[in-house]
Amino acid sequence: MSLMHQHGGDLDAIQRMYGIPREEIIDFSGNINPLGFPETASKALAENLHIISTYPDKQYTALRNAIGSYTGATPKHIVVGNGSTELISTFIQTVQAKNAIILGPAYSEYEREIRLSGGEFTYFPLKEEEAFRLDLPALLAALTPEVGLFIACNPNNPTGTVIRTDQMRQILIHCHRIGAAVMIDETYIEFSDILPEICAIPLAAEFDNLFVVRGTSKFFAAPGIRLGYGVSSNQTFLERLKTNQDPWSVNSLAAFAGEYLFCDKAFHQASQSLISGERKKALAELSTWKNVKAYPSEANFILLKLLTERITAAELFEKLIIKKLLIRDASTFAFLDESYLRFCILSPEHNALLLRELKHWIE
Repeated sequence: MSLMHQHGGDLDAIQRMYGIPREEIIDFSGNINPLGFPETASKALAENLHIISTYPDKQYTALRNAIGSYTGATPKHIVVGNGSTELISTFIQTVQAKNAIILGPAYSEYEREIRLSGGEFTYFPLKEEEAFRLDLPALLAALTPEVGLFIACNPNNPTGTVIRTDQMRQILIHCHRIGAAVMIDETYIEFSDILPEICAIPLAAEFDNLFVVRGTSKFFAAPGIRLGYGVSSNQTFLERLKTNQDPWSVNSLAAFAGEYLFCDKAFHQASQSLISGERKKALAELSTWKNVKAYPSEANFILLKLLTERITAAELFEKLIIKKLLIRDASTFAFLDESYLRFCILSPEHNALLLRELKHWIE
């Protein structure tokens, strides 16, 4: 299988392989907010580029306070890092669990970092016949005392399904009883219509075995600034995390921009409104097609299963990239096959264009 079908958002690789200028590609694979980087932060950065000549505050006090106001977390429970990927890596290396369970299908970085830390993992499957919804009793049964770490993305990538807060509480109680740490990746939670019902951050103050991680790449359309943050009330872990991190992991420009990103309420509301409305429209349209199944999603993307053997996800990828439309062939995710594809929500015009093309080839 071509590497192009395995990873989303690698526009440089697409440009090299297909000869399409990256600026002409409409990227439905990267899951990035179509509104782009907030103008307030962009303007502030442009007017303050001189800060590149100074070291950031080693404690990141202003940034952590901004994150605290945005999330409701206590600033002393907040750590920041060079993207959420660095925090995921550092957390897994810090926990050093011999055995981990990952809720799957899932982002491949989790298993990679577990392997690098010398641990082993198994996937707990979200099943297609259950619409990829969590079977909580089965998960709790799988979380035996031999398991030292449980990892879940919420909303899950690529299914868009969620773990609700009451379910999360039961998971945390159970994991605390068996001595397991829990990492919840909330990369996509800000796109959800039901954020208060699924957010784990309020639980972090109550459960010291919980680490919640988020980034700015998707919702704030800022993958280039490499800014992530995490929340935990376990002081031993927080100190160990800081010790294991490189000093000044977040650069001056990213730290400065973050203070504006988390305070821009107008941008937050506009993003949620756009994604919510377009997601509902797309799901309503897809529900009328006979050759595809679309799964309800609380993220800014939708997972599809092809119900026809006339075309595979890889073949659809090739048909669409010629039209400069980039989707994600989801067959490389655990438990998924060549009939699955994923696309993210972009502007109304681009969404309509993609749905027309998909309908042409699928229906």
